[in-house]
Amino acid sequence: MRENSIEQKSSSFIIIVSILIPVVVAILFGVKLKDYGFDIEPLSFLPPIYATTNAITAVILVAAVIAIKNGNRKLHERLMTTAIALSVAFLVMYVAYHMTSDSTKFGGEGTIRFVYFFILITHIILSIAIIPLVLITYVRALANKFDKHKIIAKITFPIWLYVAVTGVIVYLMISPYYVN
Repeated sequence: MRENSIEQKSSSFIIIVSILIPVVVAILFGVKLKDYGFDIEPLSFLPPIYATTNAITAVILVAAVIAIKNGNRKLHERLMTTAIALSVAFLVMYVAYHMTSDSTKFGGEGTIRFVYFFILITHIILSIAIIPLVLITYVRALANKFDKHKIIAKITFPIWLYVAVTGVIVYLMISPYYVN
């Protein structure tokens, strides 16, 4: 009975959070604190930090899969909780950077420009899609619905890994164009 109620109670929360996060990020992405009279230095040091956070998240996701395949559920749980925390930290840093700094334009030309925008667009779309997937996967584990957890985790893992890895790739591709 308890397990079912956890899933039922969390479904509205998951829907609200899955809509609210992308909407709030989109709104805040357009807010520049300097336009509102705040005298805040651009947080230009953040992009390599949040790119590193994405890289660490990718490594932790792979380690978590290895842990569960080796039967170490407790380590898997800790690693997945850490991956979620890192993703939240990334999001906070990303929004803070964009609220204090102008967006950087990609300066590449030709094929590399197409590759960059393909990676960027798929990264953005999947970063929105991953929110409910991670939350549903996590809740199913909390509810001890491991059969259902495993099914959705097989979808969630590769998408989350792609988002984490492409976040690093996008950073590496655009970093030569950052203005210091």
